[in-house]
Amino acid sequence: MSVLEMKVPSPGESITEVEIAEWMVEDGDYVEKDQTIAEVDSDKATLELPAEQSGIITLKAEVGDVVEVGHVICLIDTSADKPEGFQSPSNDVVSKEDKADISESTEQIKPVIKSDSYASGHPSIAAKKMIKESELSSELIQGSGKDGRITKGDVITALRSGVAKTDRQSEAKKMSMLRRKIASRLVAVKNETAMLTTFNEVDMKPIMDLRKQFKDEFKEKYGVGLGFMSFFTKACTESLKEFPEVNSMIDGDHMVSYNYADIGIAVSSPKGLMVPVLRNAEKMNLLEIESNIKELATKARDGKISLDEITGGTFTITNGGVFGSMLSTPIINPPQSAILGMHNIVERPVVVNGKVEIRPIMYLALSYDHRIIDGKDSVGFLINVKEFLENPIEKIFDSKNPKEVLFNY
Repeated sequence: MSVLEMKVPSPGESITEVEIAEWMVEDGDYVEKDQTIAEVDSDKATLELPAEQSGIITLKAEVGDVVEVGHVICLIDTSADKPEGFQSPSNDVVSKEDKADISESTEQIKPVIKSDSYASGHPSIAAKKMIKESELSSELIQGSGKDGRITKGDVITALRSGVAKTDRQSEAKKMSMLRRKIASRLVAVKNETAMLTTFNEVDMKPIMDLRKQFKDEFKEKYGVGLGFMSFFTKACTESLKEFPEVNSMIDGDHMVSYNYADIGIAVSSPKGLMVPVLRNAEKMNLLEIESNIKELATKARDGKISLDEITGGTFTITNGGVFGSMLSTPIINPPQSAILGMHNIVERPVVVNGKVEIRPIMYLALSYDHRIIDGKDSVGFLINVKEFLENPIEKIFDSKNPKEVLFNY
């Protein structure tokens, strides 16, 4: 018998331990090379662990265990033959036809009693996802898989039979190492900084008019959308040049300022809020900003982002408007000293040249560390951002024809 020891790889230079977040396989399963067998949490990111070889797996750690980098977490018997009828996990997915069939039946089924094997009542990866999305209880589903495991087909059968959804349940679940680290950092920011927030409003009509005119042609040519975030990022990088204190950090008794702008863009991921960083964003044009944001956001949501891509920013932008937020006070992303919060766009009555008009207005919020950023600098920075957004042709396109600029990158 030939046995491979799988050890915890190093997620990054400063990380010495990880927590087993989830096993994607059961003890004794046959796994294929490069199949995802586990997810592990560090205090900075969640990583997927692929099987290094094919074979029968023996687990050496449990969910929730904190293990050191280099520690053996499982064994793989590489001499084991693939079981007859074995299907690759990639085939265990929910088809469009399956989803369409889910709501076709009305007959109620009763809870079932499961056997006592280790796999009894445990859903496969695809089944687990379906159970969560359908708000079901695994206690109501009979497992027909190996040793009583619940398969995708079992869930579909239960749904077709009209199984009752869960009601008034509670669940105690340990927070991931990443979530716990985020929580402690947020509390530290509130306790250790002199955080203050200043607000302003922006008339988004000039930006919206430009997007309406060019967004289709822009996407057709470049394959990415012309979104608001590129305009905001450009406005911020230019404003940081005028107000370098906002692009600074405290290091002991020193204030460290930067002549570059590494802009963090907060995105929501299945594992929580992540902040991928655009390196040297001050040198990017609108196309480069959009392309990089799309790439990093996709990596973050798919759990493929690297540690280097989410560390080291000098300033952050967060957009609560995509979730419908009208106004908020964003929390600084340490060790940075400022963060800009975007919000939803609402038509509001405003005075323009002495007349009341209806305009698409967005409220902006700049939270900053008052220890190194004075009020005049925070207000001045936010006003500068506002001027760039309300006068994009003059400020962002340098009084040039926007079409000539946008389509000659």
